[in-house]
Amino acid sequence: MRELVRTNDAVVLSAIEALLKSANIAHLVADRNMSVLEGSIGIFPRRILVDEDELEKARRLLAEAGFGSELRGDGRD
Repeated sequence: MRELVRTNDAVVLSAIEALLKSANIAHLVADRNMSVLEGSIGIFPRRILVDEDELEKARRLLAEAGFGSELRGDGRD
């Protein structure tokens, strides 16, 4: 899996998850439960991961939806 987005913004996270789900792009939100360790103050970003074979489709979808600035590099880092 490759990292698509890393964010502390719960609204952005939810919107991107909804987009990926509607496009039938399987994804995983990593670090979602880190808030237990941080005391729910949002200092640890959540990461959205997608399969490598879906990476370009997901990147294109997010860019077209206006989330291009949220994308991580080329997803290969």
